[in-house]
Amino acid sequence: MKMEELERSIVKEEEQEEEMGEDMERSIPPSPHVTALTKYSDLSTPKYNLIYSLPHIKLLRAVSRLKLIQTGITIYSTGIAAFAAVMLFSASHYLRRVVGMMYLDESQTTLKVSHLTFWGRRKDVYLPVTDVMTLGDTGDSIGETILRLKRYSSSETLYFSTRLGRVVDRQAFEKVFGT
Repeated sequence: MKMEELERSIVKEEEQEEEMGEDMERSIPPSPHVTALTKYSDLSTPKYNLIYSLPHIKLLRAVSRLKLIQTGITIYSTGIAAFAAVMLFSASHYLRRVVGMMYLDESQTTLKVSHLTFWGRRKDVYLPVTDVMTLGDTGDSIGETILRLKRYSSSETLYFSTRLGRVVDRQAFEKVFGT
């Protein structure tokens, strides 16, 4: 019964975050162009089209939040804080780098990448398409299970999968990542 309540509260939080995100997106001032990683963008002017989606991102979000509960229970019940901390940070290290969705604006110049934060919330990152490495540049091939999303201007790496996720718009996907 408690698991169902947890799932309902997570879904409710997601809906509230989406509503808040839409309101915030409307109030962000326009940006003339994107030259690097930016936190804000004018989403009321350009329309973003979904090009990639990971259906299991909600499950990963729940796991990300459950890791916090597991850490608290471990510390409270046994006092083994070192084990709890290692589990928390190792799970977080990978979960924060999984791409849930990618969108491309209509002008095909800005890629919006959504992934999870440490707390299991959605974080959107806006990247110029010219800064995103193609699969050939990263050394990955389209047949691999896990692919890397890398940028020329940063060493940070995010991960996505065309086998576990789905490419919604193949032409736009190939515009960003090559063929």
